[in-house]
Amino acid sequence: MTTETETETREGGPATSRSASRRSHGEGPFRYLSTGAGIVMLGIMAAIAVFLISEAIPALQANKGNFLTELTWDPNSSQVFGIGALAFGTVLSSALALVIATPIAVGVALFISHYAPRRLAGPLGYLIDLLAAVPSVIYGLWGVAFLVPLLREPSQWLNDHLGWFPLFAGEGAIGGKTMLAGGIVLAIMILPIIAAISREVFLQVPKMNEEAALALGATRWEMIRMAVLPFGRPGVVSAAMLGLGRAMGETIAVALIFPATFGISLQILTPQGNSIAANIANGFGEAGDIGRGALIASGLVLFIITLLVNIAARMIINRRKELMKADT
Repeated sequence: MTTETETETREGGPATSRSASRRSHGEGPFRYLSTGAGIVMLGIMAAIAVFLISEAIPALQANKGNFLTELTWDPNSSQVFGIGALAFGTVLSSALALVIATPIAVGVALFISHYAPRRLAGPLGYLIDLLAAVPSVIYGLWGVAFLVPLLREPSQWLNDHLGWFPLFAGEGAIGGKTMLAGGIVLAIMILPIIAAISREVFLQVPKMNEEAALALGATRWEMIRMAVLPFGRPGVVSAAMLGLGRAMGETIAVALIFPATFGISLQILTPQGNSIAANIANGFGEAGDIGRGALIASGLVLFIITLLVNIAARMIINRRKELMKADT
């Protein structure tokens, strides 16, 4: 025999109405809470932007050079400074880290999600996640003490055999604290982020798609290429952009490794290069009023660059989703 409550539920009676009422009562507060959280985040970003602009204006007014194109940085004495060299070094080191880290991270994510036995996949996934928790100063010290001396001979080999390519060209000292060393350290730092997010995306691929590809005679790699990678491409792009944002804003590690020189050069094997975050960390303690304002102005540029990168990533993801919907 069925109870009265079960009968009412089956027939759409009071029990169903009470359930729908509870859902409606719960959705309203949650909607307001999530909307409020989004508004708070926008307010925080706006407050940061207002602070950076207000603190940077006096230094920009006292600047005797062009802030966007000047390659020197001397706000404390000559009051001539510009963001050109720092922005170039930031973008170059971050792009180098992204090029190194993304293929490795995607390979690690595919191995954990589709190749490794379950007994190995779990501990390996935890190990990759733990790498993201290592403090950046540890990566910087490791880079200075171990990686920089280790790269001297490989850097010389690259210069001798591939010196015709602008990235590996160079005159004078080869090796040491170079853009290559900084890019590798940044790549190791962002690799866990990209790998962890890509792994979760690959695990969300519908099993029916994978089984259908295998049933048609595809090998495991062909199944990954036809079913897994197309589905996970937006997630991989999101992971790469998050890693790029981390690389652009990294401070301590690059401050320990970069040689803190100013200039624009594609030569990543010579001791030259700097970034906005590293320059702020190295110069803020001894900067005067104009110097602090100049550093804050450079932080504003980094804020804008990061914002533009995230907007571009969102546009790419939305475009990909539209194409996937059109295909289906």
